[in-house]
Amino acid sequence: MRHLKSGSKLGRNPAHRRATLRNLVTNLLEHGRITTTLTRAKATRPVAEKIITLGKRDTLQSRRQAAAYLQTPQVTQKLFSEIAPKFADRSGGYTRIIPGGIRVGDGAKVAILELVTYEFKRKEKKAAPKKEEPAEKAAS
Repeated sequence: MRHLKSGSKLGRNPAHRRATLRNLVTNLLEHGRITTTLTRAKATRPVAEKIITLGKRDTLQSRRQAAAYLQTPQVTQKLFSEIAPKFADRSGGYTRIIPGGIRVGDGAKVAILELVTYEFKRKEKKAAPKKEEPAEKAAS
């Protein structure tokens, strides 16, 4: 029986599970929003919240702990300079999970995991270059 054994194993051994969560948390903090399966999003959320709480402390020890967990130094720097100050007055609940339907390939439930302060920005469409008419080319 699995009484009081909280958290999903994600079908991986402990080292692979830790690596998966590290990658997900790093990408979440880097991009502000990631799309993944619902189970992975639920497993990633508490880890991401703990890392953001480390960022709010901003001590040498917390910087070292965050740097040891996150994959890249740029994300660690972003955590302490940009992300943590936004959540300074908030005591928790830094992320949200939005259900995203079902994945076409294997039917897995998909979810969007994003930071609460994330602002969705639509990409600007590039204007198609106008083709010159043959009459203009001949006149030139």
